[in-house]
Amino acid sequence: MSKASRRDAPASEAHLADSHDLIRVHGARENNLKDVSVELPKRRLTVFTGVSGSGKSSLVFDTIAAESQRLINETYSAFVQGFMPTLARPEVDVLEGLTTAITVDQQRMGADPRSTVGTATDANAMLRILFSRLGDPHLGPPGAFAFNVPSVRASGAITVERGAKKAVKATFSRTGGMCPRCEGRGTVTDLDLTQLYDDSLALSEGALSVPGYKAGGWSYRLYSESGFYDPDKPIKKFTRRELHDFLHHEPVRMKIAGINQTYEGLIPRIQKSMLAKDREGMQPHIREFVDRAVTFTTCPDCEGTRLSEGARSSKIAGISIADACAMQISDLAAWVRGLDEPSVAPLLTALRLTLESFVDIGLGYLALDRPAGTLSGGEAQRVKMIRHLGSSLTDTTYVFDEPTVGLHPHDIRRMNELLLDLRDKGNTVLVVEHKPETIAIADHVVDLGPGAGAAGGTVCFEGTVEQLRASGTTTGRHLDDRVALKDSVREPTGTLKIRGANANNLRDVDVDLPLGVLTVVTGVAGSGKSSLVHGSIPAEDGVVSVDQSPIRGSRRSNPATYTGLLEPIRKAFAKANGVKPALFSANSEGACPTCNGAGVVFTDLGMMAGVSSTCEECEGKRYQASVLEYRLGGRDISEVLAMPVTEATEFFGSGEAATPAAHRILERLTDVGLGYLSLGQPLTTLSGGERQRLKLATHLGDKGGVYVLDEPTTGLHLADVAQLLALLDRLVDAGKSVIVIEHHQAVMAHADWIIDLGPGAGHDGGTIVFEGTPAELVADRSTLTGEHLAEYVGD
Repeated sequence: MSKASRRDAPASEAHLADSHDLIRVHGARENNLKDVSVELPKRRLTVFTGVSGSGKSSLVFDTIAAESQRLINETYSAFVQGFMPTLARPEVDVLEGLTTAITVDQQRMGADPRSTVGTATDANAMLRILFSRLGDPHLGPPGAFAFNVPSVRASGAITVERGAKKAVKATFSRTGGMCPRCEGRGTVTDLDLTQLYDDSLALSEGALSVPGYKAGGWSYRLYSESGFYDPDKPIKKFTRRELHDFLHHEPVRMKIAGINQTYEGLIPRIQKSMLAKDREGMQPHIREFVDRAVTFTTCPDCEGTRLSEGARSSKIAGISIADACAMQISDLAAWVRGLDEPSVAPLLTALRLTLESFVDIGLGYLALDRPAGTLSGGEAQRVKMIRHLGSSLTDTTYVFDEPTVGLHPHDIRRMNELLLDLRDKGNTVLVVEHKPETIAIADHVVDLGPGAGAAGGTVCFEGTVEQLRASGTTTGRHLDDRVALKDSVREPTGTLKIRGANANNLRDVDVDLPLGVLTVVTGVAGSGKSSLVHGSIPAEDGVVSVDQSPIRGSRRSNPATYTGLLEPIRKAFAKANGVKPALFSANSEGACPTCNGAGVVFTDLGMMAGVSSTCEECEGKRYQASVLEYRLGGRDISEVLAMPVTEATEFFGSGEAATPAAHRILERLTDVGLGYLSLGQPLTTLSGGERQRLKLATHLGDKGGVYVLDEPTTGLHLADVAQLLALLDRLVDAGKSVIVIEHHQAVMAHADWIIDLGPGAGHDGGTIVFEGTPAELVADRSTLTGEHLAEYVGD
């Protein structure tokens, strides 16, 4: 048949192009995957389940999404690729039928104060255009309302080429919306001079107390040998001119200690070298100094709005852009609906849709000027979703990492509707999830396992939700698990009184948190739970707070280094072999000289993306060959770091390798459900839930009396929730008080006391709508939480 006749075939015949309706994965071996092969239907919602560490993220994110992104990046020029992150080809034999993958993960958004909820979506840009068209008085183009755009004025000569060339004097100006005082940050910094130096001492006596300005060092000599003042005179006796030269002198090139250097005052030097950096990226000792020496106050000029006076003066119906961005988004959506201006009708329609998407996704309680860095992982993920809900793209693969994190059961239903909307637009939706409510809406389920770590990495089941229930896999057996209400609850041993709590949206809340029991604080997302618990419980001795903030550390950090486990292991190896402990650190004397203990070698390919490859000398073991000759219990240090926690617990528990200090830490890791992690696994590869449980394990040995946990079930499989509840019970039975912010109904049902906030989110929340036992909450059914908990326990 000719090409022409094929094209003219009857419409009833299936077109060859429509046959590519599967994503085929064959022989996937990323991380712990064991030659996994699956076929995923396109334009359907597929949920990936399995116990924590079974390989879900390895298959979805590290194989399918990573290869899609790598192939897209390869379409760019070599020059452009040089500015892109390095993406290695995943360990997989065949990947067919891929479409463009958009990953919507739980990574926190940038901590820059100029990044807000509004700038992270299109909402802020559309508001700026709206005010530039309708604002009274008229100020100028959209940039005049942008707090990231400074006002600029310049003058000079330009050459006009019309016939004879002629130079014309001209003045250029650009009106920006940035507040000139705080440069669009909303806060100004003030330095506490007493933390910079001791004015009773002279420079020669070691007056400076800034990190890196130790007496004798170059930074110190810059001031002590500058010649602007007498280094032997106490700073408090400096003249006004000398103090100005010491603290505020403008940069000047001069010879100091025989070397040409740039001298400038201590304050601008510290501002450039330390304060200009993101606080999260600072070294711990620098961060500690900055926290001590720097005070952040609301900018007095813009009152924290980040906007110039002009941008704040232009209004629509009595509302400025600063007022609009400060409004709760649900209120802003109502205000925009009330605007009727035909000249900007398409813009108003798009803005309404975006704002209503925030409300639909359960984020109506946020404001557009909320700094993006203050959002939780779940909130950040949902803000990223906003960008895609109104997208014109179809036939795209959307990849979600537990989109229900931080969501109340009431909000999970709305999230499910949004996932189905994305699918119904013709997209392939892949979701890694543990919550049965989201598993229930799947068109296709892939269950990985059967265990975690080395015991996982295989596909245990593929099919529909009903088939999963009957499959007999771990997920299938636990899908309909329900934790029953307790017959009797513990009696509190005392109370922690909170009075007049008004952080964020709280409305002068008075509450008594019972001590010596398991207390669960719940309520819809944005009702004020974190504000009450983290903002009102004093961070004093005896309070151990385990939140969801990311663990700081490089690819060299691992569970052994983070928990302090490596220290007793190194000492045990050193004692058994009669050598120094430093030999058993991959960051110290024992490191492989070729890769410096990293295990991989990074090759920079100039303008093309660099590549990383396993170090050929140490074969990824990170240690020198001579170090691997030393053994403890028949194992070398690299073999010990490759052990999963459960195996290491037995290894260090008895026999020749018995090390009580290491064994105690390993038992804590097992208690929090991390028995499958290998001791040397890089922290950068852990999920959010794994990182939080790792933090909890490090605090289990603390002497604190009150434990505050923020959604500890994040990332936990249904089968592992019972183990977490047993751990919480053990903490309480040991005399601790446990306060948990949680949405998981199993934890609510198991609580001794429940505090429910609401009734809604944002300004509709901030009050306590119920206090009592779970049984009383179910019987009462006066709140959203009560209704869902009653449905959960089948009452």
